[in-house]
Amino acid sequence: MVDDAGYAFAADPDRLGIWMSDLKRTALFDLHVELGAKMVAFAGYDMPVQYPLGVLKEHLHCRAAAGLFDVSHMGQVILRSRSGVLADAALALETLVPVDVLGIAAGRQRYGFFTNEGGGILDDLMIANRGDHLFLVVNAGCKDADFAHMAAHLSEVCTLEMVEGRSLLALQGPAAEMALARLVPGVADMRFMDVAVLDMGGVDLWVSRSGYTGEDGYEISVPDGAVADFARALLAMNEVEAIGLGARDSLRLEAGLCLYGSDIDEGTSPVEGALSWAIQKLRRTGGARAGGFPGAARILDELTGGAVRKRVGLQPEGRAPMRGHTVLFADQTSSEPIGEVTSGGFGPTIEGPMSMGYVSAQNAAIGTVIYADVRGKRLPATVVRMPFNPANFKR
Repeated sequence: MVDDAGYAFAADPDRLGIWMSDLKRTALFDLHVELGAKMVAFAGYDMPVQYPLGVLKEHLHCRAAAGLFDVSHMGQVILRSRSGVLADAALALETLVPVDVLGIAAGRQRYGFFTNEGGGILDDLMIANRGDHLFLVVNAGCKDADFAHMAAHLSEVCTLEMVEGRSLLALQGPAAEMALARLVPGVADMRFMDVAVLDMGGVDLWVSRSGYTGEDGYEISVPDGAVADFARALLAMNEVEAIGLGARDSLRLEAGLCLYGSDIDEGTSPVEGALSWAIQKLRRTGGARAGGFPGAARILDELTGGAVRKRVGLQPEGRAPMRGHTVLFADQTSSEPIGEVTSGGFGPTIEGPMSMGYVSAQNAAIGTVIYADVRGKRLPATVVRMPFNPANFKR
């Protein structure tokens, strides 16, 4: 879908079959309306795509100061071992993900993904060690399937709880620490990928120093009854603006981050998706806990021998964006495609078009010039390193 400013964002592919009255609403729905948000259907929820500031200015404000996002549609899951020993839950979860869960230290989190028997990605997620249990954040469109998947495979060892009654906010940007520390001073001591439970006047906030924009920032789980006042307190600060789905998509694309269902899916292996960095050495061939996850045969083979295609960054020439599903060719005359764009749009920070997509391995080297079929014309694009805009995490 494309908003009024011309920026593409990913919306629920099933939204055309959903009556607006059937959509779920987050606890901040009334605040979004009050703020003048344009609401759209996304992953079964009525969500803000932009506010009166507009996508371009929202994007740039997040890069320069701090942006507040309602991401309450995401799934929050608590995983505990029936034995009371956290290691049992960690090892159980490792049967579903090619990630070193056991090695996540208390108060830390790690990126991971559920894989299927064919080596594809069922969903990507964040996994946090909160001392006596694991806390998972999964994608909105996959959360029910993810919960069922874990229940089917882990229930003998673990108990699962889909967290209800808590909203999830993201505060992102270089001024995020300064803004949030006014309300919760302890957040200033957190490092990138730290997690903590912090008190704000008797309200428990579940905080992680992470996000989906490439900027420093936090994701904060807040009880529904307190979230509106919390959001208003942040938005009253000069540094903070409300940001919608439109800018969220352009921010994550500039950061080179995948959107599940567009850039990675059930047919995409982590190696194809350029996510090998998230598979720790001890889960690889020769490691202490190698394999043991769905699709291990394919994934381990690709880790050593390479995949036939790879996700790459693409810098189109000129100003025209190359959007999702644009077909890619090795030259201007060949009839055989070498790949396809999965996400693309205009990068407000880099002031130019950007795309990511899949190309055959022999065309994936940095600096390779390939051609995209844009409305019947073959336009050149260069394979480039991602992120398009440098990350600004607090290490």
